[in-house]
Amino acid sequence: MKRIFVVLAALGLSAAVAGAQDFNAAVDAFNAGAQAMETNKTEALAQFRTALEQAQACTEAEAPELVAKCKSAIVGALVSIAKDQINEDAYDEALATLAEAKTAAAEYEETEAAQELDTLIPNVYMRKGATQLKAKDAAGAAATFKELVALTPEDGQANLLLGQALMQSGNMNGAIESLTKANELGEENAPKLLSTAYLRQGQAFLKGGKNNEAVEAFEKSNSYAESGNAYLLMASALTKSGKSAKAIDAYKKYLELSPNAKNAADIIFTIAATAQKAGDKATAKEYYGKLAGTKYAAQAEAQLKAL
Repeated sequence: MKRIFVVLAALGLSAAVAGAQDFNAAVDAFNAGAQAMETNKTEALAQFRTALEQAQACTEAEAPELVAKCKSAIVGALVSIAKDQINEDAYDEALATLAEAKTAAAEYEETEAAQELDTLIPNVYMRKGATQLKAKDAAGAAATFKELVALTPEDGQANLLLGQALMQSGNMNGAIESLTKANELGEENAPKLLSTAYLRQGQAFLKGGKNNEAVEAFEKSNSYAESGNAYLLMASALTKSGKSAKAIDAYKKYLELSPNAKNAADIIFTIAATAQKAGDKATAKEYYGKLAGTKYAAQAEAQLKAL
């Protein structure tokens, strides 16, 4: 019996020595990772992961503390690697690394790191999209900003950027939807962009012969920010629809907003001729009378005599 106890005691001592060796190996791996953070963060990350695996297998009293440090170091290394990738404009690689960091932060209950990631990840999408817009890749930027909006649906700037990208890519319906959301969220630049989006939509309708739809789009454009161009195009659509009186009103608004326009005489003559054709002699006389001294002076004088 005494011999058995001696054997068991020897085995216990051997296990203790082995456990200490495993713990020391984990500490060495952690320290190697800490040193590598200055020169090779990928290697540092690998060392921290090795240290974590070894520390989790240890039973020493200090093991839980080392496990916690390893987990924190792993998340920190991933975030640091991602920031380097961001600085190098390697946005796709950075987003992949940040996704890995977010998963690790959730698994290891690293609350502060998770909060930082919630801010950092949308920022990367924003930077990536802005870079794509600068490179004239509107479709790519729109795809990026869609992902950003999916992450932060109530972010006015994200919706605004998506609207801009969609407008540049020619998707006016999508642009209007996103810009409307941005406007609802209080983005101060949204009304002007909405005005532009509706103006372009109206131009497309006008080109396609959809005059009534064009008028509605131009009215929407002016509801967000009045522009002479919108009234001029609206007048054209109204004229094509046979709505002379409304067309004249739109031409008048154009002149009101653009009194020094190079085509002012052309528009005045158009108003006079349109009114004359519609039987509105008073308006025709008024506007023919404004053409003295212009290239239309002789024609206007002849029409005044006729009236």
